[in-house]
Amino acid sequence: MTKKLIFEGVCTALVTPFCNGEIDYFAAATMIDRQIESGVDALLFCGTTGESCTLTHEERCEFLRFCHAYVDGRVTVVAGTGGNNTAYAIEMSRIAEEIGYDALLVVTPYYNKATRTGLIRHYTAIAESVRTPIILYNVPTRTCVDIDVDAVLELSKLKNVVGIKEASPSFSKIQEMISKLPSGVAVYTGNDEHAFPTLCCGGRGVISVVSNAVPKRMADMCHLVIAKKYDEARLISHELLPLMSAMFCEVSPVPIKYALSLLGLCSAEVRLPLVEIENKNAERVGEALTKSEI
Repeated sequence: MTKKLIFEGVCTALVTPFCNGEIDYFAAATMIDRQIESGVDALLFCGTTGESCTLTHEERCEFLRFCHAYVDGRVTVVAGTGGNNTAYAIEMSRIAEEIGYDALLVVTPYYNKATRTGLIRHYTAIAESVRTPIILYNVPTRTCVDIDVDAVLELSKLKNVVGIKEASPSFSKIQEMISKLPSGVAVYTGNDEHAFPTLCCGGRGVISVVSNAVPKRMADMCHLVIAKKYDEARLISHELLPLMSAMFCEVSPVPIKYALSLLGLCSAEVRLPLVEIENKNAERVGEALTKSEI
């Protein structure tokens, strides 16, 4: 069974900009244009970096509708529709499908700590409720759940499961999945520092935080690897490592929003329980951003 490749290269997990407690749609439009003009391959809205957990249901739906309409087919669009309530994840997935998103990113259910069987049933229920392609999302450092390779292999049999965003600290797991999953199931990394090696090993790209700030450089790096220009790509990857590291000196998206505020693209505002960046980390982000030659 042939499955559709959603994107190859870099997908920016776009922040949701706020201003005085409300979504800043003007800033969102500005950033979307900048991303597309910089050559990114896809955009993800309402993911972890988009603070989906602190958006109300109405805000989440409205923002997904706005972003899809504003992109207007200029680039592939992915909606974050996961959650720790299977019924609600199904509801959000159906809404995103109705809007017309190209794919859904569905995180493993956090806090509940589902068993392997529970994870498979959760994803199966969502996949069977929609026709839109689904990218699984594993991020155990935030969810306290780690979906194993065998479970991913099992879920890859579902006709609309087309890939996985793997954001565990283990790069060896990325390599194992690339070697074992069917060729039509894409493996993406969720760790910016793994983007270069993931593409070199046969993965399809990265769902990126740092590309919010440096979309052209991340797009160039990924496209150079795809073109087998490894030395040029490696140079960019190495140059961006300090910035990639700085983006996680505090919990994301606090550092990346601060970086975007330095660039004049949006406010650094986040919603509780997240708070503004600490001074020592603000200095680190600022220095790394300056050295990234954006």
